[in-house]
Formats: sequence, structure tokens, C-alpha cells
Amino acid sequence: MFDVLVYLYETYWRPDACPDHAQLTRKLSAVGFERDEIQEALSWLDGLAATAGSHQGEQGRLSLRVYSKDELEHLGEASVGFISFLESAGVLPPPMREIVVDRAMAIPGAPLDLEDLKIIVLMVFWSLGEEPDALILDELFVAPEERLIH
Repeated sequence: MFDVLVYLYETYWRPDACPDHAQLTRKLSAVGFERDEIQEALSWLDGLAATAGSHQGEQGRLSLRVYSKDELEHLGEASVGFISFLESAGVLPPPMREIVVDRAMAIPGAPLDLEDLKIIVLMVFWSLGEEPDALILDELFVAPEERLIH
């Protein structure tokens, strides 16, 4: 499923640039993706679209996000730490954080792999029509062992 999501991110500038599900399914099949992973990705994207419209509002400056036991177990320590890093860097505002957590919880299996969470974060930015900061893109795409230290 994550390979399909990355392909969509790289191929379509925004979600509204994607064709309808039937045509998109044909295109993705032609590229070589399996029908099951295509359907899983499209279903997940439908959930993302629904969730993105439901998380509004502001969080108070002194507010604190407390993760439930189920969220902590499902996300895992590395993913919660990465979400906290993005928040503290000022690139993941609370409404977007809640979308990320919601969509991460929709992925089966626990704990969630950090690389999968990074794709989820990328897809949340994409779904909202926002481009992440260049340094954040680097953090999302480049493996730590491949980074050049200046």
C-alpha cells in the first residue's frame, strides 16, 4: 500500500489532480501494482479525505497532547517521537498531527514502522495541498545513513 501512496505523491501534484478511482485503478494496475494494494491505498486515501475535513480548530499554547495506551502501542516510541519532533519544529500543527495519528491508527499492525509514518505525514501534507519545508522533505525521504554532513 505504501508503494502506491508514494507513487501517487510523486505522480500527481495534488489529490484533485488524480483521476477517479476506476481510472486510477487501471493506471496503477498498468504500472504494476497489485489490485489488493491499490484498493487498500484508495480506501486509506478516502479515509484521509474524510478525516482532513473533520479536524479543525486551534490548540491552546499551553495545551499538551496525551496519547492513549492504544495509540502508544500502535504508533510505537519512534513514531510518537517523530511526531513530537515535527510539532516542536513548527511544521506539524495540532490539527495536522491529529490527522496523522488518525491515519496511522488505520494501518494494521503494531508498532507502526517509522518509515511508514513518514509516508503518512507526507500524504497528509499532500492531501491538504501543502508542500513541506525542504528540510522536512529531507527528513521524510532520505535515509539517515545516506545523508551528507556539511
